[in-house]
Amino acid sequence: MTGAPAPSDRNSLTLGADGPILLHDVHMVEQMAHFNRERVPERNVHAKGSGAFGRFETTEDVSQYTKAALFQPGVTTDMLARFSTVAGELGSPDTWRDPRGFSLKFYTTEGNYDLVGNNTPVFFIRDTMKFPHFIRSQKRRGGTGLRDNNMQWDFWSLNPESAHQVTYLMGDRGIPKTYRHMNGYGSHTFMWINAEGTRSWVKYHFHSDQGVEGLSGADAERIAGQDADFHRRDLMESIDRGDFPSWTLSVQVMPYEDATTYRINPFDLTKTWSHADYPLIKVGTMTLDRNPDNFFAQIEQAAFEPSSVVPGIGFSPDKMLLGRVLSYADAHRYRIGPNYHQLPVNRHRVEGANTYTFDGPMAYDHTGDAPVYAPNSMGRGYADQTGPSEEGWEADGQMVRSAYTLREDDDDFSQAGALVREVWDDQQRDDFVATVTGHLLGGVEGEVLERAFDYWKHVDAETGGRIEEATRAGAGAPNPGGDDDAAKEAASDPVVEDSTHAG
Repeated sequence: MTGAPAPSDRNSLTLGADGPILLHDVHMVEQMAHFNRERVPERNVHAKGSGAFGRFETTEDVSQYTKAALFQPGVTTDMLARFSTVAGELGSPDTWRDPRGFSLKFYTTEGNYDLVGNNTPVFFIRDTMKFPHFIRSQKRRGGTGLRDNNMQWDFWSLNPESAHQVTYLMGDRGIPKTYRHMNGYGSHTFMWINAEGTRSWVKYHFHSDQGVEGLSGADAERIAGQDADFHRRDLMESIDRGDFPSWTLSVQVMPYEDATTYRINPFDLTKTWSHADYPLIKVGTMTLDRNPDNFFAQIEQAAFEPSSVVPGIGFSPDKMLLGRVLSYADAHRYRIGPNYHQLPVNRHRVEGANTYTFDGPMAYDHTGDAPVYAPNSMGRGYADQTGPSEEGWEADGQMVRSAYTLREDDDDFSQAGALVREVWDDQQRDDFVATVTGHLLGGVEGEVLERAFDYWKHVDAETGGRIEEATRAGAGAPNPGGDDDAAKEAASDPVVEDSTHAG
């Protein structure tokens, strides 16, 4: 640790061969003390993950929408990607049914830009205040220490805004075949600003060039028992053999003024924008081509935060996004330390960047005897922007605690219902019924079960009815007029996934 030669890494210093260990065996004490501290707290959410380095190449001209350096034609930017499950702990299986995190760090010439998204275009909730409650419902019960389907459905059924995301989760994309075979989405609405100051709203879509494929429930359970690190191993081995995964980035762009009149709230994280209204515009290609040299240093200590933006990119009034802007950076300060930005994997690539953040535990960067305050008369520059914010938006009204204002087509079930009725085919609907039924049979009961049936009937009356019939049959409850044998068969058949619908 100090550079001096270690006396022994096999034998402690003792008083005679059989005597007690001596506390002035400094090397032994240092080894044990460091061992007690060699793990950092795991992420409360997205604990189990994997990642790789690569590059993003902007192949199209989108400069009419953003002045961000990384999105100018022909620019190639180094980057890091981390994929993860949401609810599972650090040692949990990769193939649990769960959304996947899709987090990207771009080392741009203007500073780091982090896009912290998921493999679904929507999320379970639309207000940050609900996020801790949602995550706790997906974790473990305080009394038993076990995950509990009844607890999950209690939360979901009491928050019908979750319907769109839960439909995705229980569908054929609920368990990706590999990290390489899933799409990624920024999910939130973001702002782009061009060189003239024109603002637009955007949504990011990263479509897998390998195709989108899912695992059946039966295959996922089998793999979880055989190889809990299946997705991690696949990503590493594919890059090692030169089979570099790639994704094509496209964006939906909404003119700034449209946000006030669009038929749904464009900042509602539980909704998607119609591709007919705002078609995809291709931007470029992300390719992952280098595995980490050290997993702890470069993946476990990697810190992704929606607050990391660069000129030409801003936030939106999305309540979930604005809450994450605060909470992610604070989570890193707790988990890794207040100087996590100075770690090599998180360090920006900008020379001469000005900062007035100093000292703290494990500080490495410093500015010598330069002034540590602003303003100053010592010739050290400081930021002093005034006037309207380029990436801001207009707002007025009384301070309230309220849900989003409803618009013409704003409801919690119609987009989920459209996915079931208009996008999926008969086989996908059959698989979906079997998956949901199996989940409900896993301990969901009483009032929560009745609310779950009502939840799915609001998504789609026919599909909800089939789920209720199959669940009651599987639980042995009487269901007059229902085909109990057929229902049991539907509930117990392995889920055969298919991923033909567009993202």
